[in-house]
Amino acid sequence: MPILRCIDNLLARIEGWLVVVMLWLMVILTFVQVALRSLYAYGHFHWANAMLGRMDGSMPFVSLLVLWLTFLGASLLTRDGKHIHIDIFSSILPERWLPAREVILALVALLICAMMLKVCVDYIRMEMAFGSTTFYGLPGWAGQMILPAGFGLLCFRFLVKVVHEGIRLVRGSP
Repeated sequence: MPILRCIDNLLARIEGWLVVVMLWLMVILTFVQVALRSLYAYGHFHWANAMLGRMDGSMPFVSLLVLWLTFLGASLLTRDGKHIHIDIFSSILPERWLPAREVILALVALLICAMMLKVCVDYIRMEMAFGSTTFYGLPGWAGQMILPAGFGLLCFRFLVKVVHEGIRLVRGSP
């Protein structure tokens, strides 16, 4: 399915850039926080403390970026087949059955991610109904959107794998 591969490649490029930008944001915000704390604590620069007061939301934002990076990284690793595998069947099954095993494992992973996607969508709905806010008055659900988005990305990655491995299984190619 060339269209799935095209979408997969485009998503991978977007995810890669998001990972780079978010990682840099995390490093810069954390560095500025540490520098300002040091300037206030050791240099007794009161302006540094005032700047820290204006950056109250940066550490919760960095924590949120960790969550986003985790899901984007998991999606990219799943795309490359470098995600965590718990596999006892490859040593037990005959080699001719291994392609079928790949399809089954990817299908099971797809179903599990789809269930988690449903749970996360329900969670976001509850967060929206609750109406909580986070740093700088942003709605609480906005930062948590990575949960359904991340599981949606994982669903897509496993769907691509099911289709790709299924085609290989039907054609009998290695």
